[in-house]
Amino acid sequence: MRIGLLDGGQRERRPATLDEHVERARLAEDVGLASVWFSNIYGHDAMTVAALAARVTTRIELGTAITPTYPRHPHAMAQQAASTGAAARGRFTLGVGPSHRVVVEDMWGLSYEHAYAHTREYLSVLVPLLSTGKIEHAGTRFAVRAHLTSIDGLPVPVLLAGLGPKMLALAGTLTAGTITWMVGARTLRDHIVPRVREAAAQAGRPAPRIVVELPLALTGDVAAARELAGRMFKTYASLPAYRAMLDREGAAGPAEVAIVGDHDAIGEQLLRLAEAAVSTMPGSTHVFVRWCASVPSSRRRAGPSIGAAGRCRGQADRSLQRDGAWGWPGRSGGETHRLSTDLDRNREGDLRA
Repeated sequence: MRIGLLDGGQRERRPATLDEHVERARLAEDVGLASVWFSNIYGHDAMTVAALAARVTTRIELGTAITPTYPRHPHAMAQQAASTGAAARGRFTLGVGPSHRVVVEDMWGLSYEHAYAHTREYLSVLVPLLSTGKIEHAGTRFAVRAHLTSIDGLPVPVLLAGLGPKMLALAGTLTAGTITWMVGARTLRDHIVPRVREAAAQAGRPAPRIVVELPLALTGDVAAARELAGRMFKTYASLPAYRAMLDREGAAGPAEVAIVGDHDAIGEQLLRLAEAAVSTMPGSTHVFVRWCASVPSSRRRAGPSIGAAGRCRGQADRSLQRDGAWGWPGRSGGETHRLSTDLDRNREGDLRA
């Protein structure tokens, strides 16, 4: 199991500075993590952060989870992604998605009608540009005849955030895989993986990469952690796309799909996710878990752990504790940590923490 960090935009309930993002990436590499992913919500631009972080790291994978499509023309997106890829020297992955109606229409004042058609045509321009550096496309929404002159950062793999059948098919047909959120093991096994796999196979593409994001807390007080997760992430229970995934899982809300417990319990839950993926698509599924936090128990203060399968990396623990990473947002003295774990049992032969 490969473990990484998804770095959000907050530091102890305030916006993170650019230097803090870069320093967190450097720390993630120093303590032996495999990847660091940057969100793109209200803070610093995720690709800009990734490009700067690439210059203080040498090994760690860098990615966005996710960069929304609507605010940027696909050529502009490709140009920035190619530049980020050049800075990272082959270590950058671009995660994109159309976002949600409430964001696109209520915040940005754009139309979210025909989001699937928008995404399909967007990828039809973006993916070739990030593969070959050129595109000739005459479509309904975009007419693009352009190229990239600087191709030292190519190719850049693209992942599409998708949950519904059509978006998952699109991810398998046009991109390197998908990114999910609020998807449990049953839904991963029965819905996500089969649809992406089938689409990729029909398109003659390699087996897709699947990124699974879930809330995670290392704690001795499971009930308190789940109750807090239910309050923290309650918005996702009302957004249609996530609500549909929770319903498929038989979950009332986000708290029921959160990964919560001590080292052993977390390891078992991660294994179930890995097995749900590997059982249907051996050797090609990567599972990432994000939003890692520590919830103090009534007996002791439990710190963030990098050894989610029970084999704790002490250096990582100590470094993150020095960085002041305690608790969930809204708890005294705490911030959210986001952990990503990359499970590939076929290649590694077992799970490594």
